Amino acid sequence: MPEDADKVRATIIERYGRLARAAQAQLQIVDCEPQQFNDGGFGAAAYSDTGELPEGAVRASLGCGNPVAVADLQPGETVLDLGSGGGIDVLLSARRVGPAGKAYGLDATPDMLTLARANAAEAGATNVEFLHGHIEDIPLPDAGIDVIISNCVINLSADKPRVLAEAFRVLKPGGRLGISDVIADDGLDPAQRAEAEHLVGCSVGTLAEAEYRALLAAAGFTTYTITRTQPAADGLHSAIIRASKPTAPPGIIIRPMSADDAGQVLDIYQAGLDSGNASFETTAPSWQAFDRAKLPEHRHVAADSSTGQVVGWIAASAVSDRCVYAGVVEHSVYVHPDHGGRGIATALLKALVQSTETVGIWTIQSGIFPENAVSLRLHERAGFRTVGTRQRIGRHHDRWRDVVFIERRSTIAGAK
Repeated sequence: MPEDADKVRATIIERYGRLARAAQAQLQIVDCEPQQFNDGGFGAAAYSDTGELPEGAVRASLGCGNPVAVADLQPGETVLDLGSGGGIDVLLSARRVGPAGKAYGLDATPDMLTLARANAAEAGATNVEFLHGHIEDIPLPDAGIDVIISNCVINLSADKPRVLAEAFRVLKPGGRLGISDVIADDGLDPAQRAEAEHLVGCSVGTLAEAEYRALLAAAGFTTYTITRTQPAADGLHSAIIRASKPTAPPGIIIRPMSADDAGQVLDIYQAGLDSGNASFETTAPSWQAFDRAKLPEHRHVAADSSTGQVVGWIAASAVSDRCVYAGVVEHSVYVHPDHGGRGIATALLKALVQSTETVGIWTIQSGIFPENAVSLRLHERAGFRTVGTRQRIGRHHDRWRDVVFIERRSTIAGAK
């Protein structure tokens, strides 16, 4: 956390505690300049389905959109609202997931929690629970949440990377993020940005769209979109941010590869090379060489969700520095020999396809020895096609080897 995080938190808690007490006194509360509040679609103006909610929950709404409307909540799911305030989004979520589901609200402001719990009691909602805590340190276990929502709260955090990393941690494989937030135009003049943030109440600062995308990728989300909804002030916009965590086989989490994984990644790499049919290489590279060659946003590991052991990895490299090939990468995928047949390689390939398509990469390619029938079938199932066979292209263990050249052309990225 940044050094001044505690001070920032205290300021935010005091500010929203004051607003919560005003709402409890049946006052209409506004968290930014009135004109921006109305023009930006803040508060209850963003909702169309509040008729059966307690008046206090509607009155205390301070968001910049309606994340529930885009979260695609399904009956029986578990949903978490980061920065739940007076509880409007939790109550709407509880209605959508039904009695078999559950809606959590997390807030750091005791007065807001008191208000939200009173609103839930008035609404008769029995499938809700409000938690006291910080969105940078979510007090829930790993991989237990289907959907995370948040309404104009992440811009208030002094450690936004930590917030998104925590969201990724508590989501189940395949879990979804659907949040409303305020974003800034890329390249906005700092003084203009600060003034606009002051007008809309974003006292800790907004993220530009490019910054948001980079942080979502770094956290491990492989698909993400940012859709602007309404202008909030000069250079700022209300936006809906959607993202998803990679799916994985039971007991496995797919997450970003880090330097801490180096030893396990290279051991798995070497085990694959020792099989004789993985690559022309015979010795795994150093971590420094591996790290230089692989694209940061497109290297993922499959890890055991109980022990953290890395059991497989996938990574991509650029095929050329020429701009015409900017959307073409070459990949490698390896699974620990003790963990074959569990669907791990399939899940890793899916994660790579998602992360590359999200940033506009249109072709993934590779070369496979024809003797490696398992890998050829795996890639065929993942949508790769055989381009052709390069005969006697190189010598491996003192004999000439053919290579089957395969590629997957995206139907999404580069389609137009």
